[in-house]
Amino acid sequence: MASLSEFSSEGIFLPGSASGTTSRIGVLVLHGFLGSPLSVAPWAQGINSAGFTVSVPCLSGHGTNWCDLERTEWSDWYASAESAFLELKKTCHRVFIAGFSMGGALTLRLAQIRGSEIEGIILLNPSIGDDRKVFSLIPFLKYFLPTVKNGPSDCAKPGAPIHIYPRTPLKALDSLRKLWKRVEPDLYLVDSPLMIAYSENDHTVNPKWSQYILDNVYSPTVRELIFERSFHNVAHDYDSVELNEETVTFIHDVLSGELEAMGEVDETDLINAEFESIVSSLNLDQSTGTTYLDELDQRDDQRFVAPNPKIEPTDSLGKLAIAGVLAGPIYLLLEYTTGFTLFGLGPWPGLAAFIAGIGTTIYKMSGRDDDEFDDGAIV
Repeated sequence: MASLSEFSSEGIFLPGSASGTTSRIGVLVLHGFLGSPLSVAPWAQGINSAGFTVSVPCLSGHGTNWCDLERTEWSDWYASAESAFLELKKTCHRVFIAGFSMGGALTLRLAQIRGSEIEGIILLNPSIGDDRKVFSLIPFLKYFLPTVKNGPSDCAKPGAPIHIYPRTPLKALDSLRKLWKRVEPDLYLVDSPLMIAYSENDHTVNPKWSQYILDNVYSPTVRELIFERSFHNVAHDYDSVELNEETVTFIHDVLSGELEAMGEVDETDLINAEFESIVSSLNLDQSTGTTYLDELDQRDDQRFVAPNPKIEPTDSLGKLAIAGVLAGPIYLLLEYTTGFTLFGLGPWPGLAAFIAGIGTTIYKMSGRDDDEFDDGAIV
């Protein structure tokens, strides 16, 4: 078996054994966030020792320095994984995918999109979320704090090598959050045989996410493996041998047909799951006993108040305007029907009064100060 020093962080390819049919079985192994192929190399070696062809691509932005990772997004990491998967399928007629940490999220995304082309998936401490409050601040912190320093490697075994960047670019970490948000709602689309292995004492990824995956995928068969001695990176920890053995056993069981073949899951269950996923975002809970319309009725402060125009008292100028508008036509009518005239002026006094009344009214409406103007409506 080759030593780690013989491998490159740029990618690892281990061809299967020349004899037998196992060489036509491929396994794509995906490393985690900030890591490189070296972080999962012992796992890849253990799988290859059983005769399988193993490909460990270096995801975009990884394996060099954190500045390169800062310029990438989760779609770039997924493109690297999908490209390696398609390349492996050119020489292997049956392909499994194994993902560690963030590589687990990418594995699930591949299974959601290319499930019919995948024989089975293996997840090791998969990362699909993080409830720590600081993560909700990352979309804002990334503009003021480009990177943060990383701690020691999360391995229980002393002297474990470190194959991750010394700093974490927050822009890339925010993109990882977006990957989680894309993967988590569509877990019901995962219907490939699944093996999920996780550590009870993982200080990087909460093991509850493994349980969440188990509860939400629609894989026909699921194999669960729990590590009690190792921390996050099991491939370099105390349980690495058990991880390799159980992975190889799982692959053989799927190939032999001992595990249910993909697609035997009840289609009705899949349809129901998809429907539940669609309506899950709708708030249909009426446990409070009130409807939305009832709540609106209770919001007195937001109710629309019908206009209630104020009728202000008319001042002396306004009274003269009204008198002119009314008296002018009356005088004209009397002058026309009875011949009555004021000081022998004919109809002109009435006409003048009417025009003066109209003019005064217009003046009062247009000449008032803005601060005093009241449109008569209360809002």
